[in-house]
Amino acid sequence: MLSTLPNTLLAIALLLIVVSAIQPLARRMMLSSTVLLAVVGVLLGGGAAFLFNTPHLAALDQAAGTLLRFPVNAEAFLYIFLPLLVFHGSLSIDVRRLARDWAPVLVMAVVAVLVTTAAIGFALQPLAGVSLTACLMLGAIVATTDPSAVVGVFREIGANSRLTRLVEGESLLNDAAAISIFTIFLGQLTGQHSLAPAEVVLSFLTSFIGGLAVGFLMARAMLFAVPLMGGNRTAEVSLTLALPYIAYIVCDHTLHFSGVVAAAAAGLTVSAVGPSTFRPRSWQFLQDIWDQLSFWASSMVFILASMLVPRLLLGMQQRDLLLIGVVIVAAMAARAAVLFGVMPLLRHAKLSQRVPIPFKVTMLWGGLRGAITLALALSVTENPLVPQRVQQFVAILATGYVLSTLLVNGTTLRFLVHALKLDRLSASDQALRNQVVAIGLGEVRDKLRRTAGELAFSAPATAHVVEMYDRRVKVETAANTFDTAIGDRDRVTLGLITFASQERSLLLEMFQEQGLSRRVMETLLWTAESMIDGARSEGRLGYIQAARRRLQPNLRFRLAQGLHRQFRIDTPLMHCMAERFEMLLLSHLVSASMTRFIRRRMEPVLGHRVTEVVGDIVGRREELLQDAMETLRLQYPGYAEALETRILRQIGLRMEAEEYATLKRESLVGEELHDELMRGLDALRAQVARPLQFNIQSGLDKRIEEFPIFAALQDALLHDLAMSVTIRFAVPGEWIFRRRQRARSVFFISRGEVLLQGDGTEFPLTHGEFFGEGELLDKRTRRRTRARATSFCHLLELDAAAFHRLLAEAPDLAGRVERVVEARRPAAVPEPPAVPGPVLGLDGLSEARLPG
Repeated sequence: MLSTLPNTLLAIALLLIVVSAIQPLARRMMLSSTVLLAVVGVLLGGGAAFLFNTPHLAALDQAAGTLLRFPVNAEAFLYIFLPLLVFHGSLSIDVRRLARDWAPVLVMAVVAVLVTTAAIGFALQPLAGVSLTACLMLGAIVATTDPSAVVGVFREIGANSRLTRLVEGESLLNDAAAISIFTIFLGQLTGQHSLAPAEVVLSFLTSFIGGLAVGFLMARAMLFAVPLMGGNRTAEVSLTLALPYIAYIVCDHTLHFSGVVAAAAAGLTVSAVGPSTFRPRSWQFLQDIWDQLSFWASSMVFILASMLVPRLLLGMQQRDLLLIGVVIVAAMAARAAVLFGVMPLLRHAKLSQRVPIPFKVTMLWGGLRGAITLALALSVTENPLVPQRVQQFVAILATGYVLSTLLVNGTTLRFLVHALKLDRLSASDQALRNQVVAIGLGEVRDKLRRTAGELAFSAPATAHVVEMYDRRVKVETAANTFDTAIGDRDRVTLGLITFASQERSLLLEMFQEQGLSRRVMETLLWTAESMIDGARSEGRLGYIQAARRRLQPNLRFRLAQGLHRQFRIDTPLMHCMAERFEMLLLSHLVSASMTRFIRRRMEPVLGHRVTEVVGDIVGRREELLQDAMETLRLQYPGYAEALETRILRQIGLRMEAEEYATLKRESLVGEELHDELMRGLDALRAQVARPLQFNIQSGLDKRIEEFPIFAALQDALLHDLAMSVTIRFAVPGEWIFRRRQRARSVFFISRGEVLLQGDGTEFPLTHGEFFGEGELLDKRTRRRTRARATSFCHLLELDAAAFHRLLAEAPDLAGRVERVVEARRPAAVPEPPAVPGPVLGLDGLSEARLPG
């Protein structure tokens, strides 16, 4: 054992050298590095077998034996490499964009696997001489695609990003589907369990859904633990490394769910929530580490699995070539049937955007098989309960099919993508590229000329370099078709996407400083990404809808309000109010800081007219944001001031850090002094980061005294009233109550405006007024009117019992209430004003018409 461990480690080291050497070689040969790794692995495995069995080369027996008896088997592939590769694959996917293509991804990941399994199984059964179960098991083994070779080619040549996303999304989940189906058929073949068709479907769904739930919950638990690491990047990355293995093994061994799905769900959860949980530098560090781990794992998997190919092909006969051909044709036909038969149905059902035919052709040809297929085939050959005939059948056909996809499809995929022109920019993107490059080169040229003058470069040298840039600017300007290729409507959409993307970048920059709430940052980042996706898919309308959702209280806020009103539990609402305050203030700060970006960076590219429209849309959003923030600021001025003070202190600390970094870069302070200064800043950051205390009852007595209806009310009754009311926040367009709804309370408007409607009449109400009292006075149980907020509102709600008790104790107040009710009779109804639209309503923002 002591002698084999050094040999094994030496072999691994040498294989890593081979892997490193293959990367530049594959680029020079215009081949996928994965395909070249597979070829080298086959040559190594075959060469080691030849050397070991040749008596004239006995000196090399030890080296050859090390490769042949390398301590890796199917279990090692499935438990060491698979969780890591699946987790990294999901971690590197843009979850929001993947969600837009959820339907085609699920079809290719599940339906395509099922169809391929059935097609191969039934096509082989009449010819193979083994049972249908064995043929279907082989179909499941070869149904799983390997994205590494395909995505590697796509990224090298700059293929369409949506095509890459579809291929990555498919391969992310089809491993789970194929392995689940394979496990079911293997159990039936070995007699370990036998399930009816309905039980098979139920088992598959349970395994899939259970894996999703476990992976999500474990990832959320890990993300909850990240702040406890104190910003230690190595500790945080260590948590993420443990996560896929725990999820995979617990699901696979303990809960009997799909471990692959659990690892994938964990990775997707970390991908979605990670940017708002990890600090930006930690997040980048984590991604870099995982990229390296995935590169090592995928390379070693391919080369080690390929080394097993000669062993798996032992005993191959000429007849097996026919069976391999059947597998190739059946798999290709099944995949084509799903791509060209099922995919169009998704579009007709409005479940997916159109997938262009060139995409389908590329996905059809790019269905490569790789290490997972070989690992599953190897697990069959290592299972003593599987008959020898079936072992050989699975090993030869699976290995032959993998080699055919790698050596034929893999080597020609690059040329197919070129032929279908999927590696080229669209006309609008090409026009934008020319516009941006022409402007950028012009700015570089001007800066270069000024720099040459400051550094006293000779006139000939300066003129020569400046002329080079002049020529490039002329070439790009001559090729520039921006004004004709991109219309004003598309430019507005592009401007909104650019604005939201820059907003997201600024949020991440602010998150770099400690003290900002992670939950608030998560909300802001998600809404910024929603605005990007909304603008990209539906233009201005999608952007407006996403911006509307930012200002709407979320489900957690509404639940907290319910607990406050029903059970007088204030703590959840206080936390939600503090987060909403911070969210609104940060949104305002980011939006205000974007003004210079619009004028300096967007206007030269998109033009003045379009920038004016984008600025108008964003300006209207800012007005509503200011309205929402002002409503809270007026109610809780002390907390607003404390929050602004904290954020301003954080900005000051960031400026200090930048100043110290500049001093260090200019060698005005040394390393030790700089470290001492930064430790002092860290201590100050810890002080600023302490959470602020939010008191939801703050200033409530004064707010009640502002209502004219409560003038001259005794202090004792004012105190009782302050203790009885609950707080409710409403956003523009929200129904506070509707007709025939149970009448349980009366509302007092502390801030905002409400429209009361009933019996063909409308009453606009504003702060200092009240509504909802009519049904309570008439002792009716159902509302005869309805009330809708027309601005951001801060309401005080008093339940029916407390309202009647107040009127009984204050007869003068009862008289004033009666007079207000009498004044609202239909005869006294004034002409109602125009009703403002809902949050970011289309009637408001759509007034910013397109130029021209």
